[in-house]
Amino acid sequence: MNIDLTETTSSKINSALIKARRAIGSPAVGMVLTLVIVTDEGNHYDALKAASDASREHPSRILVVIKRPGRSPRDRRNARLDAEVRVGGESGTGEIVLLRLHGELADHAESVVLPLLLPDAPVVVWWPEDAPANPAEDLLGQLAARRITDAAATEDPVAALGLRAATYAPGDTDLAWTRITPWRSVLAAALDQKQAAVKGAVVEGEAYNPSTELLGLWLARRLGVPVRRKVSDGPGITAVRLATADGEICLDRPTGALAELAIPGQPDRHVALQRRATSDLIAEELRRLDPDEAYAAAVKFGVDRLAHAEETAEPAAAAAGTGQNGGSGKKAAAQ
Repeated sequence: MNIDLTETTSSKINSALIKARRAIGSPAVGMVLTLVIVTDEGNHYDALKAASDASREHPSRILVVIKRPGRSPRDRRNARLDAEVRVGGESGTGEIVLLRLHGELADHAESVVLPLLLPDAPVVVWWPEDAPANPAEDLLGQLAARRITDAAATEDPVAALGLRAATYAPGDTDLAWTRITPWRSVLAAALDQKQAAVKGAVVEGEAYNPSTELLGLWLARRLGVPVRRKVSDGPGITAVRLATADGEICLDRPTGALAELAIPGQPDRHVALQRRATSDLIAEELRRLDPDEAYAAAVKFGVDRLAHAEETAEPAAAAAGTGQNGGSGKKAAAQ
């Protein structure tokens, strides 16, 4: 059921939600959180589709905040709220509200969102692109237990990681980190199987890929060894090589789908390591809303050195991470 509201208020939107729920005979008690997506007109469709797919696992009230401040002084003075309420159908067990904030109202999105939050339920805010410099200080971010950004959507991903480290607050996370969860799991399992000291590591991946940088930082911090960042043609992360006294542990994924894991003294094996859709990443982030201490430690570790390292980085000191020059304005390739 869809209800369009023009020049409306938060109170009228809440009334429309109740009306729609009653019309389809579905209560709101089954929803576990409110997901706020802050985006623009051009990107809201993809973000909403990903969130809708994730809501099958986490039934949610999804509030899509689309800011339209206007170009002319007259448009900017014309504050207006238009909304579209969707319940049932493609919304599944959740609810979707598209909020278009016109004029000066675009600068006060929190005043519109606050009355629409589910009572006694956690709030997650996601910026698919154009995240604020400090998400925890943003007025919408202050409402949330979890704040999701994506360094891969910025013009300078390595600089974005540095900014995330400088402004980190408990509850912050980034999809560039979420993308390496399978890599971290496989590498940790490989080191459990091969009880050998790691002497150094190489992480290979596309240029301007923040996930590659974070994986290198995580390895450098956890293992306390030199880690070298090597640029490849991709897609995304292509290989991780760990040097041990018994030989090289290699996790190689040249195609972005199936990887091969080689451990000294064991037969090579194939590992499903396909690049995941955004909906899968969001669903993973919604499974736990407590602070991600592993992400915090990785993004802060040596991140001040990332912008100064060369693109073909030399091995870092044992206590330092690795990175590539982030001075270019090219967008990152994800995962």
